[in-house]
Formats: sequence, C-alpha cells, structure tokens
Amino acid sequence: MSELTTLSGPIVILLFVAFFGTSLYIALRIGRKKENADGYMTAGGKIGYGISAASMTATWIWASSMYASAESGYTYGVSGPIHYGLWGALMILLIYPFGKRIRAVAPNAHTIAEVMFARHGRSSQLLLAGSNVLGSLISLTSNLIAGGALIDMLSPFTFVEGIVAIGGGVLLYTLWSGFRASVLTDFVQVVFMLGAVVIIIPVVFFAAGGPDLFTSGAHNLTDQQRDFFSSDAFFNQGAPYIAAVLAYAIGNQTIAQRLFAVREDLIKKTFVTATVGYGAAIIGIGMLGVLGLYAGISPMDGDVNNLIPQMAATYLPAVLLCLFFVMIIGSLASTADADMTALASIMMADVYGQNIAGKRKANPATMVMIGRVTMVVATVLGMVFAAQHLNVLDLLVFVGALWGALVFPVIASFYWNRVTNLAFSVAVVVALIFFLPVRFSWISMDGGVGIFFDVLSTVGIGVVLGLMAFGFFGKTVALVIGIVAPIIAAPFAIGFLHQYAVLSASLVAYAVSTLVCVGLTMLNTDKRFDFAVIADRTGRFDDSDDHPTTPPRSPPPERKPPNDHLLDDPVCTRLARDHPRHAQRDRARLL
Repeated sequence: MSELTTLSGPIVILLFVAFFGTSLYIALRIGRKKENADGYMTAGGKIGYGISAASMTATWIWASSMYASAESGYTYGVSGPIHYGLWGALMILLIYPFGKRIRAVAPNAHTIAEVMFARHGRSSQLLLAGSNVLGSLISLTSNLIAGGALIDMLSPFTFVEGIVAIGGGVLLYTLWSGFRASVLTDFVQVVFMLGAVVIIIPVVFFAAGGPDLFTSGAHNLTDQQRDFFSSDAFFNQGAPYIAAVLAYAIGNQTIAQRLFAVREDLIKKTFVTATVGYGAAIIGIGMLGVLGLYAGISPMDGDVNNLIPQMAATYLPAVLLCLFFVMIIGSLASTADADMTALASIMMADVYGQNIAGKRKANPATMVMIGRVTMVVATVLGMVFAAQHLNVLDLLVFVGALWGALVFPVIASFYWNRVTNLAFSVAVVVALIFFLPVRFSWISMDGGVGIFFDVLSTVGIGVVLGLMAFGFFGKTVALVIGIVAPIIAAPFAIGFLHQYAVLSASLVAYAVSTLVCVGLTMLNTDKRFDFAVIADRTGRFDDSDDHPTTPPRSPPPERKPPNDHLLDDPVCTRLARDHPRHAQRDRARLL
C-alpha cells in the first residue's frame, strides 16, 4: 500500500471558496429583501419534482451514512452495504404512502409537531419537536466532526479549523433564504455527488487490484463475511435498520420539511426517485469498505470512520482526490443545511408560531428573524460540541428510540379519530421506559426477564411489518400481517432476540407504544376527532408574495345578442303580451 496523498493548503482553500462561493451565489440569487416566513420554512409548499427528489436524496446521503455504509462493508463483507443502503432506501420509500395522508389533512403545515399540536395538544407537539431539536443538533455535530476529521487527514489544516470552515460555510449560504437555499443547493450537490461516485468507485476498484483482488484477498475474510446471506450482517445491521426505517421516516423533521415543501401531486414520484438515488449511491460508497476488507487495510488509529478518506488518499491521484474532497464536503453541507432549516422551522412554527404568539397573531418578520438566530446558535453549539470530540452515538440511539416510540401513535393519529392526547403521550413515555434498560443492558436478560422482552420484541415484529403493509396495502392486509408475522416468528424469536440489544430494544419500543396507545384509545368511547380542523389550525403564517393568491378575475362584460335591441321594442312587447307562444319562438329566433 502506498503512502497517503494529501492536498496542499491553497488547493483546499480554493476548493472551499469554489464550493461555498457557488452555494452562496445561488442563495443570493433567490434572496429577497423581505423574506417570506412560509417560504423560509417550506418554500410555500410548491417545490417541483426534480428539485424535491434531488434534495431528499442529498439530505440523506450525508457523511455519516457514507462512513457507516463503508464500515458495514468492512465489518460484514459484501452483504453489509446492501443491508445498509437497501433498508435506508426503504425508509424514503415509506414516506410517500403516509405522506400523502399527512398532506391531505394538513396541506399547509410546516412540521409534524405542528400537526400534532392541532391534532392533540401541547404535550404531543413537544415530544416530537423536542426529539427533533435534539436529533438535528446531534446530526449537525456529527457532520462537523466528520468534516473536521476529513480536513485533518487530507490537508495541513487542523480538526478545529475544519469544523469552523464547514460550519461557517454552510451557515453563510443557508442563513439568507432558509429552506429555499437548502433545496436549490441540494440539487447541485446531489448531481455532483452521484457523478463523483460513478467516477471514484471504479478508479479505486482497479487501483486496488481489480477483479483479481477478490481472489488474492479472499483470505482476509471470514466465512460470514464471504456469505452474501450472512446472518451476522442481518441481525446486527439489516434487521435493526429495518426496525429503524419507520422511525426516521415518520419522526424526522428534515424529511417532514421536504414532504410539506413538494407539490402534493408529486409526493409519490419524488420519494420513489429519491429511494433509487439514495440506495444506489450508498451501496456504491459502501463497497469501498468491502474493497478495504479484501485489500487487508487496517483503518488509521483503529477508527473505521477513517476508512473512506484513507481509501481515497491511498488509491486516488491528486485530481480525483480533489473530486472526492468536494463530494464529502457536499454530503456534509447537504445534511447540515437541512438540520439548520429543520431547527429553524421548529423554533419558528412550533415554539413561536404556536406556543408564544399563536397562529393568528404571529408576526412573519419576527418568525424569519427567529429562524436566522436559531441557525446561528445551532451552528455555534455544533462547533463547540464537535470541538470537544463528544461521543454522539448514545444520544443518537436515544433520539432514534424516541422516534421509534412515536411511530405508531403518530400514524394512528392521522387515521384513527379516537386516539387521544393521553393515549399518545403515555404510550411514548412508557415505551421509552421499556426501551432504555434493554438497549443499554441495565438489567440481566437471564431467565424469565429475557423471555418477557422476547415476547414484546416478537409483537414488535408484527407492528413494524403491519405498519409497512398498512402504508402500501391498507388496513385489512396490515391486520393480517400484523397478526400472522408474530405467530410465525415466535418459535425462532423467543429465547433468542434478547441477545441482539439494538434490534430487541427497537422492537420493544414499537410493541409497547402500540399496545399502550391502542389500549388507552379503546377506552375512549365518546370523543371523535374531526380531521377537517387540522387544515385550518396549521395554515400559513404569511400571506406575502412567496405564495401569491391569484386575484379573482373580473367577469367579462356581458355580451348582448346582436338583435337584443329588438326585445325592448314596444311592438315586440305588445306581441309578447298578446301571443306569448309566438313571442317565445320569435325571441329564440332573434337571439
């Protein structure tokens, strides 16, 4: 293996100026002297197909997903990236069936939490909004850490200088136009990223040895890593990810924001396209980990997150290393700006718009100012946390669990008019109480305790598969699958699943939240919710020029028939009085 190739300081600065300068130019071109509050959050809900699909793809092709896919390939072999990319793509696909229902009842909403406020009340809203504030801040920190590590490895600049440069650059272009700047720059970024993947992966493959590598490096793999249907890969990577896809699809504000931004008639088309784009890119990037495994490469400092930049610096010439560098910076920026705009929309719509001023009294100019201040504060906090090299994994696990506990109550709230705020809130809290000791092994799983949690996990299998089926095939198929799946899985799952803490804990969260929510909802025999009120409670805050209403057209001047003057003739009037039947015939003839 050759020494690592690095980039000089002037080259890195030039790449930064070119990338963030282009992004800033785009943002300034669409900037407005008086920014619209709804446009700042969701671009008025009228983004077209190409921009929306590119933005959804770019937002989820972030540095951590690239690194995680490569880590999966390095750890589990060829099936690792497939499990990571395929089920991650399924997450995006699952958005559209539920998304269509969400947009139908709340066509002009800005956040899912805002809709939950209209559906239930403040506690449900705060559970969703709070989880997304924490999740987006952690995601922003994670991206800055990944960017700082990349710059530290491939350039003469330090880790801290890297996170400051990336955080400042993203803030610079996102601050002015908010979500509109995010989605338009996403389009440029995803085109560049996908093009870079198409070039970089084959170059690394042939530089590492080409097809002969699979023969010469086969001894570096275990039997499980060689197996395309590896059980290790499934239970440690695939199955937990299947359980997580619904949580991210339903609970994450960066996804919800794009759902509320795309034109309603383009939801399915947009998210199906993003599914294919994300899956192809992430599986492709993950193959760098597989190549590293066959090549016998040991990650620098024992950190598998260093594997992707290490492979690039080992096998790519300087020109392509520049392309790789911008690809990673693009993946960081596309997600970081989504996190900033997600945080801004939560503070604008949920905190100020619903809880402080109230929807009817909210000042759009104040909302935009709050959004911009939120972005600045979030960026500074992300830089501080990233500079401390904080381990964000445990916090990410907690946020993922919270979203998992929210999935059934949120989905049920859009379809079942008997679900109450009490059922929603208690279900989420109780699910978290059950999740935490399982995930972090706070209690022994020996004997009956392990069996008990395995039974809950088995119920969770039915919940996950049933909800997926419900989205695509409706209630009847969902009930059948939700009942049959646990029965089939029980002989294999009970006594076994508790050995996989991540998978078991996620399934327990699904099961408990569903059982508690259904149980408390069934006690409600009187109250029925009218879904029609949500549209009014979540309408627009700003009626300025970002989404102008077409003024009603003035009715055209009445055109009189050519012989209309004859109708007022006194002779005609007398004839009409004396001979009504003939007059009616003559009137028709005149007209």
